[in-house]
Amino acid sequence: MVDGGGEPESSDSMRTFGAVHQALREHAGMTREEFADRVRFSKHTVASVELGRRMPDPAYVEQAEGVLGNTGALRKALPTVARQPGLAAWFRRWARLEATAITLYTYECRLIPGLLQTEAYARSLFINQLPPLTDDQIEAQWAARAERQRLLRELPNTAFGFILEEHLFRRRTGGVDVTRKLVDHVLEIADLRNVDIQIMPTVQETHPGLDGAMQLLETAENTWFAYCEGQRGGLFISDPKEISVLDRRYARMRSQALTIKDSVSLLQRMRGDL
Repeated sequence: MVDGGGEPESSDSMRTFGAVHQALREHAGMTREEFADRVRFSKHTVASVELGRRMPDPAYVEQAEGVLGNTGALRKALPTVARQPGLAAWFRRWARLEATAITLYTYECRLIPGLLQTEAYARSLFINQLPPLTDDQIEAQWAARAERQRLLRELPNTAFGFILEEHLFRRRTGGVDVTRKLVDHVLEIADLRNVDIQIMPTVQETHPGLDGAMQLLETAENTWFAYCEGQRGGLFISDPKEISVLDRRYARMRSQALTIKDSVSLLQRMRGDL
């Protein structure tokens, strides 16, 4: 099975708002259909708000207040409603599996993987994201990323493997100082016994990973899953046939990338050039 999507996950505040909304509607003696007609929104929209699946917008809240007697409850609650911070819904399922995985392989050609990023590097990505993020969103995303990074040290029996394109370091995202500290950090992570880091040279005449980044994960029950991410969403893959294709591509890339020792040497040379 392949699952994809781009909507952020619900949050406690969205579900609480929805429950209060439903209680007020029921106290007013209206069904969802009747309420939807009165506020001039679809029944589906009303249901989504009440179930905490949809962010209520100001126009909806104003209409609802008018129908429910202008108590002010929904209007006052609206500023406190926020989506689940840090991780999007299409990534959360993967993140939950990461926490108990026994094997996790990552090939990345776009940016340094979140598990290996420094705070300065991550913040450089967040600050330059389009559309722009708010300060609170940036803080939430970094907090979620920093929490994930604990896996590298808290799961010493989990085998982590990374294949990183050489140009990810050559690009100097965030500037020279950010890149210098990033290389130092990656070299430090490479010293961990449960982490293998390989660099894919920029000059590579054949390359099975041209379709993009990928991650492969093995659970404690020896079940494999895969995850591929794009511009506006991600794909969670559980189909063994699809995973087999990605596994063969990853295996070929491991044979083409620099050895672990040579990868460390290249990183040290790049560090010296900065």
